[in-house]
Amino acid sequence: MSWLKREPSGIKTRSKRERRKDVPEGLWTKCEDCGEALFQTVLEENAWTCPHCNHHFRVPARTYLQFLVDPDSFDERFAALESADPLEFRDAKMRYPERLQLAQKDTGMKDAALAGVATIGGKPVALAVMDFFFMGGSMGSVVGEKVARSIEGAIAERRALVVVSATGGARMQEGILSLMQMAKTSALLTGLERERLPFVSILTDPSTAGVLASFASLGDVIVAEPKALVGFAGARVIRQTIGEDLPPGFQRAEFVLEKGFVDRIVHRKQMREEVSRLLEFFWRSTRGFAADGKPSPHPQWSALPAEDGKAGSRRA
Repeated sequence: MSWLKREPSGIKTRSKRERRKDVPEGLWTKCEDCGEALFQTVLEENAWTCPHCNHHFRVPARTYLQFLVDPDSFDERFAALESADPLEFRDAKMRYPERLQLAQKDTGMKDAALAGVATIGGKPVALAVMDFFFMGGSMGSVVGEKVARSIEGAIAERRALVVVSATGGARMQEGILSLMQMAKTSALLTGLERERLPFVSILTDPSTAGVLASFASLGDVIVAEPKALVGFAGARVIRQTIGEDLPPGFQRAEFVLEKGFVDRIVHRKQMREEVSRLLEFFWRSTRGFAADGKPSPHPQWSALPAEDGKAGSRRA
């Protein structure tokens, strides 16, 4: 035996596998942007954003809810909806139902969106939050239906609509059925506009393809997280199509902000506060989300201090 490998007598050494057992799994996370090793509790305290470079980590839908809505205000709806397999689709590895079961097991979600009602800054909202960890946040019939029902619920209950996008686009396993969700949700949003109810669209990384080409880009106010990927076609496809190099930061939130595609960029830690401020403006300008010629159905409005002798008459 080489003396370089000889172990001193009486001294016990441990293998790499044995040494790894002393380090709890998931204790550290490497930042995907700056490469800094981050303690997980630090990430949780910073809403899963890097305190060094401001990188925003992708998070599940239920985790994002904690950063956005008022505590204990969320009531989930349409939880039982599940995708069927009308096209009997099979990819290179497995059938679509098997793919769904695998995603459900990995995420604990039925599909790639979480929908329900809540309050943000005390204002009533209907909301849908997409989950990128469920098949890349792809929009199939269930996601489209949850967004559509959220829009209909907002109209019926006089609520604001908030949708958080985190998606790679339409779901290929559902073919034309997934593309039909673009038209369905966009058409329903015209009804929300007629009712003078606000729609705040939040773009997280990534927000692309069919979702961006439909409801995600139709908000009264569109906000994006820093450095979020925002675009329809991929950068490589665009580069090959136009035959030119793309500018630095192409399709990132800061780039599309300069082009006027989004209204503002908001750090995740300030998202609830910013959305609350936006909803406050719409709340006052619509007299508590009231229909034309009718009083607000929400008790929060009548509880506002009066400035001209009438309850809930505070001007915007």
